[in-house]
Parts: sequence; structure tokens; C-alpha cells
Amino acid sequence: MSEMRPAGEQPREFHVTANGIDQAYFEWAGEGAPVLLIHATGFHGRIWDEVARRLPGRRILAVDTRGHGRSAKPEPPYNWDYTGADILDLVRVLDLHDVIAVGHSMGGHSAVYAAAREPSRFAGLVLIDPTIGRDRAVATRDGAGAKGVARRRNEWASPEEMVERFRDRYPFDLWQPRVLDDYARYGLLPAPSGDGYVLACPPAIEAAVYGARGMGEHIWAAVPKIAVPVRVLRARAPEPGVQARPFETSPTDPGLASAFPNGDDRVLSHLTHFIPMQEPELVAEEIAGFVDRLRA
Repeated sequence: MSEMRPAGEQPREFHVTANGIDQAYFEWAGEGAPVLLIHATGFHGRIWDEVARRLPGRRILAVDTRGHGRSAKPEPPYNWDYTGADILDLVRVLDLHDVIAVGHSMGGHSAVYAAAREPSRFAGLVLIDPTIGRDRAVATRDGAGAKGVARRRNEWASPEEMVERFRDRYPFDLWQPRVLDDYARYGLLPAPSGDGYVLACPPAIEAAVYGARGMGEHIWAAVPKIAVPVRVLRARAPEPGVQARPFETSPTDPGLASAFPNGDDRVLSHLTHFIPMQEPELVAEEIAGFVDRLRA
């Protein structure tokens, strides 16, 4: 895919009250069915910039979910259903129809939650390594990892310092450089002290989201209710007895796509869980092809 949005074009930032909290989202102007991009835990809407740039002419909305980016940050707990309910009410408040919801990791979980509860507003889902699995070991792993996330460094002198610290470290060394730049630039907010920056998703909130991993297991009951086309993109599945690095393999149940009435599956075995960060062009091509097939 060679076509790109004009150099320097930026999305507009909006805020609305949805599900009782202030939600920020970023909109790239365009026409046709709205494409709603929902990020993973610990990220923000602008992590999708390199994907959105490769979808010229299409209306793109990228949301900052509860506790992340420029959206409100209520105190924990952070039940996973809260984010799904936030997404659904955002769609209602903006009165969106024929939505193509694209969700990465927890964002995929949220897309399924929303589409199952008001299917008339959704035309299709693209789920990118969604955190929807039946393996209790995954829930245990993520819950244990929450303690480490809570100790994450929160204070930074600048986005440039964050990029310099991360660029040679796994998994960031696998990301496209411009995605890492966006992660740092839009993943920091001015510190309340006025000196430097802090994470736009505070470590305590990110840890609370990870700690709630097992609270959304009933999402499987929603899957058969979604009749619209669903494309699942996922990294390779874990192999028994093989120790993988964190996020190197997929948290998605291999049978998820076949559980949807109209689902299909694509395994991207050369990529980690961070598919949109590693190959935003591939993700944009998948979205564009999916939307064009719906129109046909």
C-alpha cells in the first residue's frame, strides 16, 4: 500500500461524555463507514497514527480508553467490561452506524463486548490478537505481571528520553521507529509539578487493568451473537514446553474466529503480539481490504 495521507496531516482531538466519564478520541477526516480504532492496555489512540496515515480518504476515529491518554482516569477497579461499555456508549453518543471496529488486545475484547450488545451499529470487526482466550494460565500470567507494571517508571524528562531508553530494548526494538515516536510523544502528559512528564496511563491504572484480566471471561457468551463479518489476526500460538518472551506469542484462543458465525482467521507467525506496532502497513491493508469486501 503506497497511498498515504498528506504529509503533516494530523487528526482533530475531541472530548465527549460517554458512560459517565470524559472520553477523548482523535478523528481523521474522510468518508464512508467509520473505522473505530481501539488500542491495547497501556497505550493510547495516537498509537494508531501510522495505520491511519495509510488509510487516506476514510473516516478514522481512534479512542483513548478509560484511564489512558487524554481520557478520564477514575480510581480502580478497572473491570474489563467497563471499557467495552465505554466504547458502546461512545458509539451511541456520536450516533455512529455501520462501524468497523478494529481492536488490538484488550481493544478487541472491548469491540466484541460493544458489538454483541448493539449489533445494529456495527458492520464488521477486525480483531488484532485480541485477549480472548480460554487458557487459565494466561489469566494467571497477566495477573502476576500486574505487580511489575505497577513499578513501571512514571517520570520522564521528555518524549525523546523515553524513545532513547526504549529503542534498543525488546519489544520496542521490533517496532517501526515512527510508531515508537508516537508512543512516547502522545503517551506522556506534563507532570503536575510542572517539571517534566508522566505517563498518560499511570502505572497503577495499567496494573489494575492487567489485574482484572480474568474478569472478562464471559465474553465468550457474546461471540455467537455477532453475525457481522469478523476478521481475526493473531500472532503464533504458544507451544507447549517452549518458553517465549513476554508478548511474543498470542493470547487469542485459536478457535476464536470459528466461534463467530461469520469469522475468519489469519495467523501472522512472524509477528509478536504487537502487530500494529511492527507492521502498520499490513494492518492498514487488512482494514482496507476488509472494508472494501463489505462494500462489494
